[in-house]
Amino acid sequence: MKRPKITVVGGGNVGGTTAQRLAEKDAYDVVLVDIIEGVPQGKALDISQAGPVCGYSTRVVGTNGYEETAGSTVAVITSGIPRKPGMSRDELLATNARIVKSVVTELVSRSPDIILILVTNPLDAMVHVALRVSG
Repeated sequence: MKRPKITVVGGGNVGGTTAQRLAEKDAYDVVLVDIIEGVPQGKALDISQAGPVCGYSTRVVGTNGYEETAGSTVAVITSGIPRKPGMSRDELLATNARIVKSVVTELVSRSPDIILILVTNPLDAMVHVALRVSG
């Protein structure tokens, strides 16, 4: 039986941990996407190699593009920059809105019925951006 595919966008601490926890459920294929070359590939390899020790056989793929996300049923979006000292909420909002808009556009073009879960600050505004972009 084919497993549902879940995509995690953002290979930082939150995204990497999310991908790991999903893999441990042994119920999904997991795609980890990040713009930094080597980061999602390395984390996916680590998660996959832990499978035999931890008792799961989840297929985990790390990628810098969105082709592998096609057919995903759910995406967890963790990408965005953290708020830096002295940075206003408006500055954070503008930067992360551009990131979320781009990510959602890429995901929805390959998986039109995808369910989006956002973990990107400022959360209220990013959910609104994702809703507007995804339709």
